Amino acid sequence: MPTIQARGLTKRFGGDVLAVDHLDFDALPGGVTGFLGPNGAGKTTTLRMLLGLVRPTSGSVLIDGHAYRHLPQPTMKVGAVLEASGFHPARTARNHLKLIATVAGIPFGRVDECLDLVGLSDAGDRKVGGFSMGMRQRLELARALLGRPEILVLDEPANGLDPQGIAWLRDFLKWYAAEGVGNGGEGRIVIVSSHLLSEAQLTVDDVVVLAGGRLAAQGKLQDLLSGTKRAVRVRTPDADRLVAALHAAHLPASVRDGYVVSEGATPEAVGPIMVENRIEVHEMVSSTESLESLFFELTGGEGMHPGHGAGLMGDFRQ
Repeated sequence: MPTIQARGLTKRFGGDVLAVDHLDFDALPGGVTGFLGPNGAGKTTTLRMLLGLVRPTSGSVLIDGHAYRHLPQPTMKVGAVLEASGFHPARTARNHLKLIATVAGIPFGRVDECLDLVGLSDAGDRKVGGFSMGMRQRLELARALLGRPEILVLDEPANGLDPQGIAWLRDFLKWYAAEGVGNGGEGRIVIVSSHLLSEAQLTVDDVVVLAGGRLAAQGKLQDLLSGTKRAVRVRTPDADRLVAALHAAHLPASVRDGYVVSEGATPEAVGPIMVENRIEVHEMVSSTESLESLFFELTGGEGMHPGHGAGLMGDFRQ
């Protein structure tokens, strides 16, 4: 059974920049783990330490009890796409994968299998220079799959994919993680770093949330969501009157980032109070059991676009 375990993982750059701060997390097979965090949270640095591309300042992150550089056949254990690799524009997709297979000692028969897995069978003899960004993303995934790895590590894999491609990717990652479960196997580890929270909620089973280089939360997504707070956020020029009216109705209320926030309330409870007091409303957002609201709760809204409610998460890539 493949395992990933980080303990006390810390990385400083230049002695002053603390990118990752004593991070502990585990990733187990059988499901998709979402690696999430706002810009600067340290998630990409963590993934690079996992893959031996960055050396930790202290602590460790181990794959089956070993550092990546000590794995006997790393391409057979871990497949990764952290950033676009160099494609020769005049080389076909099939020949690109054959070159990589030759270096890794992988039979050429696996090349066509991987092209088929990612939906590029009909494009195998096309030159990569004519590929769209989405096709290049699929080709990167095919490269990562060549060694039949027990672990997949993907950074922003949905970049460049159209809605149909994103839906395909979601189903593929779930299938790849769960293959073999129930037939004597434990499945595979799939780690996905993503800034698309609404899509991540449809894809991941477990989450590791980073904020400021530290672990903000880890666990089964549904378990974490069950503990999220219901809240109503209202943008109004009559914020003080609305707060007073909600307090009079024994509902919590405060002003945060230009919004009146009532935690634990529902639109059905807040709406009539606004009507009764003739309060002008420019926007009202309700959040409950969403990855966006969980993220807002864990990080205090770090990474959100100013002026947007909890249901509208901004770009927090690293």
